Amino acid sequence: MKVRYVGESFHGGFGLTNGKVYECLGVEGPFLRVIDDSEEDYLYSATHPAPIHPPGPGGRWEIVEDDEQGTLEKAIYG
Repeated sequence: MKVRYVGESFHGGFGLTNGKVYECLGVEGPFLRVIDDSEEDYLYSATHPAPIHPPGPGGRWEIVEDDEQGTLEKAIYG
């Protein structure tokens, strides 16, 4: 599964870059497990990915590639 992050880029050892496509390893509750800019997997909100420290505006996900069950669509759009 793949998602594109759309929003203000943020970093700090990990993070997301506006317009970049990321591999999503799965959905865990209200979170997506994403391989981010650190090349490690971290949990990000499915509905509003944003930095925690320091807090920032964040952004949203666009689905690039979902699985046959529509797992990302369900997690992101309900």
